Amino acid sequence: MAGLFERTPDGSAAIALEEVEAAILRSLEVQMLELIGPGPAGAPGAETDPLAALFTEGPTEAPADPALARLFPNAYGEPGTAADPGTKAAAGEFRRYTEPDLRHRKREDALLVIRSLDTLGGDGGVLRPGPEECPRWLGALNDLRLTLGVRLEVTEEDEQGLYDLPDSDERKPLVMAYLWLGAMQESLLEAMTG
Repeated sequence: MAGLFERTPDGSAAIALEEVEAAILRSLEVQMLELIGPGPAGAPGAETDPLAALFTEGPTEAPADPALARLFPNAYGEPGTAADPGTKAAAGEFRRYTEPDLRHRKREDALLVIRSLDTLGGDGGVLRPGPEECPRWLGALNDLRLTLGVRLEVTEEDEQGLYDLPDSDERKPLVMAYLWLGAMQESLLEAMTG
């Protein structure tokens, strides 16, 4: 897939997407919204009422889903190791007060990408996210890539092997999306830093 970002003369970025590329990216972002979820459970109005959102507390335990755990990691302790009670308590307290905002930001970034893609209609076209939108696009692309990486169980050692998968491998479509998102992310970063 050729859809990559390029720097524009005004210092922003632009990406030309074919219809199929826009549809794939939109589908992935919709799935990201479903994975992240609607927001804090048991906090009526927290999504629309800024005052209620200030007092919304999040969970104290890391998500059981490995992809969500990668998107919302513990702030304290070493990943993959059992934490002592003090570290676990500190991580839980930090998560309780920060995860709702982080989830909200990730949802908003995914929605920004979806809304941008919706402006293309059904034929594809060129998107030009402004300077304030580029970091949000970068975050949304990163979230997708991290999630696919977890689902594919990608490690640094075997990332190169992803290029050599046979077409018969059932992971091939997800691997292609993972590699494309990585290239898109890299091209956006290069466009942003000029």
